[in-house]
Amino acid sequence: MKIYIISKPTISGTDEFLKDKDTIWQPIGPSTDAERLVEYCGRICYMSFGDRQSGRTTQEYVKNLIKQGHESVLEHASWTFIVDDVSRGFTHQLVRHRVGIAFSQLSQQYVDQSDERFFSFPLPDESEDLTSRIRAAFDDAKKVYLELRDEFTAIVDRSYPALSKKEKQRMAFTLARSILPNGTATTLAMTINARAARHILSVRGAIEGDLEMREFTAHLFAILEGEAPAIVSDFSLAIENGLPIVHRTKE
Repeated sequence: MKIYIISKPTISGTDEFLKDKDTIWQPIGPSTDAERLVEYCGRICYMSFGDRQSGRTTQEYVKNLIKQGHESVLEHASWTFIVDDVSRGFTHQLVRHRVGIAFSQLSQQYVDQSDERFFSFPLPDESEDLTSRIRAAFDDAKKVYLELRDEFTAIVDRSYPALSKKEKQRMAFTLARSILPNGTATTLAMTINARAARHILSVRGAIEGDLEMREFTAHLFAILEGEAPAIVSDFSLAIENGLPIVHRTKE
């Protein structure tokens, strides 16, 4: 599994609005663009700029929003990731989270799966034989996929001559992909705001039996801790039984 950041929060152009309102805003303490964006948008609610600005640092301001339950302000900060080399089984779970998240996933209807590898989360050492059997089953599935792809391509070409080449290929791939297991590796793009990311960490980060999801939430937490530490300051990453797990601190 690998996650690439391709878009992140930036803040600029704040001075013109403040000048028109005859006020100023001075972020206090070290912070990131994501954290400053959240603070700026939060201050709009009360116009707490200038003399009305408290002495809180930006990170303290963000942490207080979270403490007070005002997490809607966090929705202004969002990131876009490419999530690569994960299983279809994992993405079936991940895409259930729709609020505050957008997904674009590799299409098995248009992308030939003959070169795709099969993903399986590494099992404990004592399961070496079982792991070998799983990989053998994957290899068999891929072999059948290739056979079906070629046979369906020929059938579709004869049966639907009026279809465009693109749609003939799409039909053949759609039929052939039915044999592919949930362990087929895939890639997706996802855009997620900070509030939605916190929700995923809360409900998915500590599920003991979902190993791939735990690996994902560990990556997500590590990224956000670097991008906007105040936004995930009430979470922690630990290793339990040799595997990562993300917990939310209970107050």
